[in-house]
Amino acid sequence: MTPAIFGLSGLVLSADERAFFREADPAGYIIFGRNVESRDQLRALTDSLREIHGRDRLLITIDQEGGRVQRLKPPVWNAYPAGAVFDRLYDLAPASAIEAARANAEALAIDLAEAGITCTHAPVLDVRCEGAHDVIGDRALGHEPLRVAALGRAVLDGLARAGVAGTIKHMPGHGRSECDTHKEMPTVTASDEELERDIAPFRALNNAPSGMTGHLKFTAWDSEHPATQSPFIISEIIRKRIGFDGLLMTDDLDMEALSGTVPERAERAIAAGCDIALNCWAKLDDMTGICERLPAMGAKTAERLERALSFTRLDGASGDQAALIAKRDALLAMVEAAA
Repeated sequence: MTPAIFGLSGLVLSADERAFFREADPAGYIIFGRNVESRDQLRALTDSLREIHGRDRLLITIDQEGGRVQRLKPPVWNAYPAGAVFDRLYDLAPASAIEAARANAEALAIDLAEAGITCTHAPVLDVRCEGAHDVIGDRALGHEPLRVAALGRAVLDGLARAGVAGTIKHMPGHGRSECDTHKEMPTVTASDEELERDIAPFRALNNAPSGMTGHLKFTAWDSEHPATQSPFIISEIIRKRIGFDGLLMTDDLDMEALSGTVPERAERAIAAGCDIALNCWAKLDDMTGICERLPAMGAKTAERLERALSFTRLDGASGDQAALIAKRDALLAMVEAAA
């Protein structure tokens, strides 16, 4: 198995994609808006991926956070709020905010499970910092680490109730970024002591099924390599200090923060200690190059992948989605009432 997650080019698999995926046997796939038209179409697409591999339990991922990061959109799917909404409710009623976040995540995960998607790249555990770039912004669950951890745990619980694995991101923390990693490389100059605040939510939720690195440099730890490609940050900070032993994937390797060809970026990330290289843009040359450069998946990564997939199920979510959304909205209405 190739330790990579690959994107798809369209609404159905092309003949070339089908042949390539069968041969490459990647760890999983990621769904984007270009792959989405209707409920029936999307389920047929994810079923076709399972058919290629001959197994129902397959890592099919998506960026479905809510707010501005939402690949399944209205009117076909429900709209979900950004993380900052739950942060505002937490100011008024912490227990209500936690319950609203849990109900929202379970409702969102019902959509995903029905579509055959087994993992979403949420919750965002980056601690929001005033004055930082808005690339995280209202996606964050708050400015205070314990609050972010409490709401993030509720999100993971809600997702799991509907049979979907969550992904904590972006380790070891993206909240201080002064630029957009889609466009350039941020350098974080905070001290090791200051960065304890950033890693605290990840440490609190270090038993999450999967996690994602960030493409940022941290001068306190490694001034030469971004976290995604830093052996020190992955080994000493993510694995040891945070204590995360789940499936560790990179952020999208196509992002312009990284240098070199996409296959070279993937090779560096896996060599540094990431389990999975995430390549989103469905360019066959890049995917072929990744397969040529990466070693076969190791036993430890295979174990972590299986553990992440243990959260998933395809027998239909049992929750009442309408009731969950109504519960969330009733709790969030407290914010408007207090305004």
